[in-house]
Parts: sequence; C-alpha cells; structure tokens
Amino acid sequence: MRTVDEIFNEALTLPNASRVILVEKLVESLALDEETNHIDEAIQELWIEEAQKRIDEIRSGAVKAIPGEEALARVRQLLES
Repeated sequence: MRTVDEIFNEALTLPNASRVILVEKLVESLALDEETNHIDEAIQELWIEEAQKRIDEIRSGAVKAIPGEEALARVRQLLES
C-alpha cells in the first residue's frame, strides 16, 4: 500500500482542475456517514459554524464580499494557471 506522502506527491502532479475535484471528493467522503450516506452531523455543524463566522466577518467589515461572478472568474483563472 502506498503512503499518504506518496499519494500526496502524485496528486500534486495533477492539473489544478483535477486537484480541485480530488479535494471535493475527499471532503465529501469525510462528510458522509458510511452506513446511511447522509451528511455527518458533526461535519454539518462545523460548516454551519464556518458560515456564521464568515457572515460575522462580512457584517463587521473585516472581510469585503465580492460578486459571485467575480469570485468564479478568479477561480477559473487559478484553475487555468
């Protein structure tokens, strides 16, 4: 069996878009309960906390929101590089 480091190093050779897909699949695999295929409640609670933190940051002015189209354009640019 390959080590985590070996898999990680191999993943780094993938194009950015493929790495994003890999990350999404790994996160999804952690969030789903294997028996019921439902989102794990602990993971769901962490996402709720993160969302609340981000809302608080925007409301306090610590973070400036940008339009969705601009955010997607930035992501596309990163994936193409």
